[in-house]
Amino acid sequence: MEAMNPRTEPRCRTLSIHVVTWNVASAAPPPDLSDLLQLNNLNLNLDIYVIGLQELNCGIMSLLSDTAFEDPWSSYFMDVLSPLSFVKVSSVRMQGLLLLIFAKYQHLPFIQVLSTKSTPTGLFGYWGNKGGVNIFLKLYGYYVSIINCHLPPHMANNDQRLEHFDRILEMQNFEAQDIPNILDHDLILWFGDMNFRIEDFGLHFVRESIRNQRYSDLWEKDQLSIAKRHDPLLREFQEGSLLFPPTYKFDKNSNNYDTSEKKRKPAWTDRVLWRLKRQSQTNFHTPALSAPFTLFLRSYVSHMVYTISDHKPVTCTFDLEVYINISDIPETEDPFLLFYYSNNLHSVVGISKPFKIQPFSFLEEDPLDEAQPQI
Repeated sequence: MEAMNPRTEPRCRTLSIHVVTWNVASAAPPPDLSDLLQLNNLNLNLDIYVIGLQELNCGIMSLLSDTAFEDPWSSYFMDVLSPLSFVKVSSVRMQGLLLLIFAKYQHLPFIQVLSTKSTPTGLFGYWGNKGGVNIFLKLYGYYVSIINCHLPPHMANNDQRLEHFDRILEMQNFEAQDIPNILDHDLILWFGDMNFRIEDFGLHFVRESIRNQRYSDLWEKDQLSIAKRHDPLLREFQEGSLLFPPTYKFDKNSNNYDTSEKKRKPAWTDRVLWRLKRQSQTNFHTPALSAPFTLFLRSYVSHMVYTISDHKPVTCTFDLEVYINISDIPETEDPFLLFYYSNNLHSVVGISKPFKIQPFSFLEEDPLDEAQPQI
C-alpha cells in the first residue's frame, strides 16, 4: 500500500468556540463579565468568542457617539479580551443588534472574513429594530455563517417569527460573489432573542414548573420546539437541552420573574441553534483529503448572576474539530502587522507592532507562549 505523503495528510485540531447571546435592554456593561466569558473556568482553553447582543442603546446621541467611537459594549469586550491574546476579527451592527467575533491571534492566518450583512425585518420590513446581522467566514478552509437575530415579540406573533426566520435565511445569499448558498455552508451558528413563547399552559403552572425545576413539563409547548416538529428546514437546526430556567421576563435588578401588572409568562426567548451541512455531501470548498468537520456541545447554560436586563444571557460552548492539509500551512518567519480599519471613518484607526505567528502552532494542543501583538 502506498504511504500517504506527510505534507498532504490532513491533520485535526479542536477549536473551542464560546457563543454569547444577550438582550441587554439598552443597559451599559456591568463591571464584571467574567462568568459570561468563562474567564475563571480553568478547564476551558477558548479559541474563538462569538458575541451577539440585542437591544443596544440606539438613541440618537448614542448612535452619533458610536459612529465616531466604539460602542461601550465593544470597547468593554476588547479591553477584557485583548490582554488574553484575542483580536477582534469582525463586527457588524444594525441599530440595537451587534455581532462581534474575537479569535486568538495565532488563528488569524486561517480566518478570512468574506462578508457581513444586515437584514432588517422591522416596520414594513425596512426598520432595523428587528431582523438579523450575519458574518460569513472561511475558517481553516470551511465556510461558516454566523447570525445574530431579534425576532418579533408577543405570544400571538409566532407565525410572524417563523416568517422572519425564513426571510433572514433567504436574504443571506450572495449571487454576485464567490460565496456558496448559505445552506451549502459547512456550519451555521444562529442565535439571539428569538422571542418564542410557551403556549397553552397558564402562568401559575409555568412558574410552579420552574420553581420545581420541572423544565421538561414545559418543553412540549415551547413554540420553537413545536415549529421544529413541523418544518423540515427548521428541524435541521440543532439545539442543546433546555436545562436552565426560562430567560425572560425578569424584573430588572432582580431574579424575580415579571411582577408588573402585565405579569408576562416566562419563556425561553434566548436561544442558540446550529446546523452542520449533511456530511454525505461533498463539494468544491471542502479542504482536500479532509473529513467533514464535527461539532460537540460542551455546555448550554444561562447566567442568572446578571440582572441589568429583563433577559438573562445564554452561552453555548462548542468543540469544533477542523482538518487541514499540512501543505496548506504557510511556511514563513516574516512578521505580521494588524490593521484596524474603521468603516465609519474610512481610515485606519489602529496598527500593531510587528509580531510573529508560528503557523504550525495550531497543531499543538499547548502551543508555545508567543509574544502577543500590541495594538
